[in-house]
Amino acid sequence: MHSFGQRANAIATFSLTILAVICSLASFTDNFNAPSPKAEVKVSNFNWLQKQRNGNDEASLTLNISADLQSLFTWNTKQVFVFLAAEYETPKNALNQISLWDKIISSKDLAKFSIRISNKYRFIDQPQGSNLRGRDYNLTLHWHVMPKTGKMFADKMSMTGFRLPEVYR
Repeated sequence: MHSFGQRANAIATFSLTILAVICSLASFTDNFNAPSPKAEVKVSNFNWLQKQRNGNDEASLTLNISADLQSLFTWNTKQVFVFLAAEYETPKNALNQISLWDKIISSKDLAKFSIRISNKYRFIDQPQGSNLRGRDYNLTLHWHVMPKTGKMFADKMSMTGFRLPEVYR
């Protein structure tokens, strides 16, 4: 005859084993999802490009961001973290990345959006200083899919052909 403690331990162990199997299956099924997100980013206005007191260049842009990220959502998706980064090269660094905007998308219904916004975070070239004038740059939309269980998935989409003004305004 088994004691109450032994029976409770057997039930708890069995329950946790079943939960682990279900979580593993949920994570495995995400491998069959082939997402096809669509996004478009346009710079509708250069608000200003100026030199700060400490010598660093700072730019302000008005952005039109349209995206359909609904295909990233499965029944195992908790949320998607999206951010837009400006990427450019300088003589010192092959890649400079500056985050301009971000958003946490918590449901599939909110994953299709179109917004017009000025950069949420400062577009500053530091510590190099004045490397933004006349600089070519790309805008890259990054996303990180955070599942309820399993590994996190990340990807990005780059849009090229942007250039900052040659003169301060």
